Amino acid sequence: MHPDNPLIIQGDRTLLLHTVKAQLGEDGRPKKDEQGNPISHEHPRYAEARDALAAFAELEKSPEYLHSYRITSISIWNAAAIGLTADGIIEILEDLVCVPIPQNVLVDIRDWVERYGLLRIERCKDKTGAQRFELTSGDREALESVLGFPSVAKLIDRQEDGRVLLGELARGSLKQALIKIGFPVDDRGGYTEGDKFDIPLSTETSAGKAFAVRDYQASAADAFHQGGAVTGGNGVIVLPCGAGKTIVGLAVMNRVGAKTLVLTTNTVAVSQWRSEILDKTDLTEDDVAEYTGDNKRVAPVTISTYQMLTWRKSKKAEFEHMALFSGHNWGLVVYDEVHLLPAPIFRVTADLQARRRLGLTATLIREDGKEDEVFCLIGPKRFEVPWKVLEGRGFIAEAHCTEVRVELEPSLKPGYSSADARSKFRISSENPAKTGVIENLLKRHVGGRVMIIGQYIDQLNALSRHLKVPLITGKTPNDVRNVLYADFRSGKEPVLIVSKVGNFAVDLPDADVLIQVSGTFGSRQEEAQRLGRVLRPKSDGRGASFYAIVTHGTRDQDFAQKRQLFLAEQGYSYEIVDAESLAVNPCAELAPPYDA
Repeated sequence: MHPDNPLIIQGDRTLLLHTVKAQLGEDGRPKKDEQGNPISHEHPRYAEARDALAAFAELEKSPEYLHSYRITSISIWNAAAIGLTADGIIEILEDLVCVPIPQNVLVDIRDWVERYGLLRIERCKDKTGAQRFELTSGDREALESVLGFPSVAKLIDRQEDGRVLLGELARGSLKQALIKIGFPVDDRGGYTEGDKFDIPLSTETSAGKAFAVRDYQASAADAFHQGGAVTGGNGVIVLPCGAGKTIVGLAVMNRVGAKTLVLTTNTVAVSQWRSEILDKTDLTEDDVAEYTGDNKRVAPVTISTYQMLTWRKSKKAEFEHMALFSGHNWGLVVYDEVHLLPAPIFRVTADLQARRRLGLTATLIREDGKEDEVFCLIGPKRFEVPWKVLEGRGFIAEAHCTEVRVELEPSLKPGYSSADARSKFRISSENPAKTGVIENLLKRHVGGRVMIIGQYIDQLNALSRHLKVPLITGKTPNDVRNVLYADFRSGKEPVLIVSKVGNFAVDLPDADVLIQVSGTFGSRQEEAQRLGRVLRPKSDGRGASFYAIVTHGTRDQDFAQKRQLFLAEQGYSYEIVDAESLAVNPCAELAPPYDA
């Protein structure tokens, strides 16, 4: 603890991180500029503190001078899963704080770390010699305590000798029940190996280029697999978009060596997964199948979508394709973009605890707050690399983020003032004044590959007509999408407008500019995914530009600040500029007119 340190910790487990430090004069008072404002600079320990806190705390707010984090049970359990101890976390905090840490926060951290792994599921034999699973603990008092909860008691079979046994399909449900009462379970019950199927990795791609798994990708695969031990085989790998999460998936598939089911977000992603598998493994066309609306084929490696598996004729009808899970002896299930896992998949995953389960994502954030479901059903975080670390090593492009603020068109102000909160957001998001900003940004980036992305189809249709630029939405046929994506990659179409379908798993390695005209309220994971569309390294080493156009002083701006939280946690900052500065000279260096 030192008075010049940047961190304050409050009793509600909120962490306040100062990003700047005032410059002091010889008299010990803050220096001021000609206008009388204090002169400050970035706090010398801010970046260090930001990176350290990301391992066990969640960023909640990021105003310019003071960032707010919170420590939660899930954030601590994920930290414990990758090897952090209570003493290690507390040592980091004590090194960064400028005032004493409240005692209750220290108690909570130690209690949560102690609870991680306190309860275990292990494979055993019952009195008849049949294979069963047992809930066990080195702390008998803790075990008896959780058994007092009805939600837990109904899932177990209490034996006369005091053993706590459960059925083959009760593992997932028990872990869900226990995490709801504050006890994460270390599941060491092992796995059904699935049908063996070797998946050798290639040493060169189909284009003849050398291919090798990068060091951090191999480390991620090893952290998940753990040599085939029961301590591994489930969990989530967190890597930035463009860092090769698909390659990590291939490396895991290679280590497991069994039939694999891959689930992803859309049919474009399905095609891209299949292309990557065929390009970077020795598998043949017959070995890798797509299970989609157009082609329901099953092979040793099968790729499908969440939407496909959750499709049904009506809300009361059965899910017609869920048998893809249970009807085949998979050795591994890969959940791409695991933070988007829909509720019906959670339910069936609860019954799939005997299968190895790999989650891939750029962020563990779920806007529905179901991080605990991912933690207990897919598994804890096994590996993560900060975005800026990979940027520094050249594995993802250096990115510059800019928030361009535009005034609401005068004709919309009366309607905006009288609208409800939801309508206010839409009116300000669809502000027609954003069109002029886009035109100026296109002038600024002539010769670049520019993707324009937004939330509202009417807004995107109007932009497409005005700019004479092609648009891809959810209704665009797959063959048309593929042609447009190919034209974009080749440079035939240097500008492309996409709806939310562009958020995920679109491989556009040559895109270097993304303009966001509207977003999904305060979705942090969406902001991260959209920046990820331009983070793949460029062949000529150029950087990436990400623009968020927001309507100044409105709900659009409020939600934009929430969307930016995750990227701020990863070390990205947004330069805030006035749209008028672009209008005067689109190619001039931008200058911020507002206090961010």
